[in-house]
Amino acid sequence: MLNRYVVWRRALLVVLIVAAALFLLRLHQANGAEQPAESVAAGHRLAEAWCMECHAIGPIITGVKKVPPDFAAVADRPSTTTLSLKVFLKTNHPTMPNIIIGPSEADDLANYIMSLKRDY
Repeated sequence: MLNRYVVWRRALLVVLIVAAALFLLRLHQANGAEQPAESVAAGHRLAEAWCMECHAIGPIITGVKKVPPDFAAVADRPSTTTLSLKVFLKTNHPTMPNIIIGPSEADDLANYIMSLKRDY
C-alpha cells in the first residue's frame, strides 16, 4: 500500500498536467492570431460578388446609417464572432436573397468581415 504522501503527490501531478493541457488548448484557440490572408482576400471577393449590392463591404463614413448595415459595423458589434457570422450566413433571412453558401465560403466571408473589426 502506498503511503498517503505519494498518493497526494501523484494526484497533484495529474491535476497540474490536466490544468496545463487545458490552458495550452485554450491559449491555442484564443491566441488572437490574424485570419489567413488568403481567406480574407477570398471573402472580400465573395462580398464584392454577392453582397455589395445591398451592403457597404468596407468601412464607411462614421455617422452614416445604412440599412442593411455595412460590414465594418457588423464586425464592431460586441456580439459578433466568427462563429456567429458563420451561423448567420447559413441561415435563411426574409430580407436577404437566398444565396447558397458553402462551408468554406462562409469561413471566408466571416474571416473577411471580422478583419474589418476596429480596435478602439
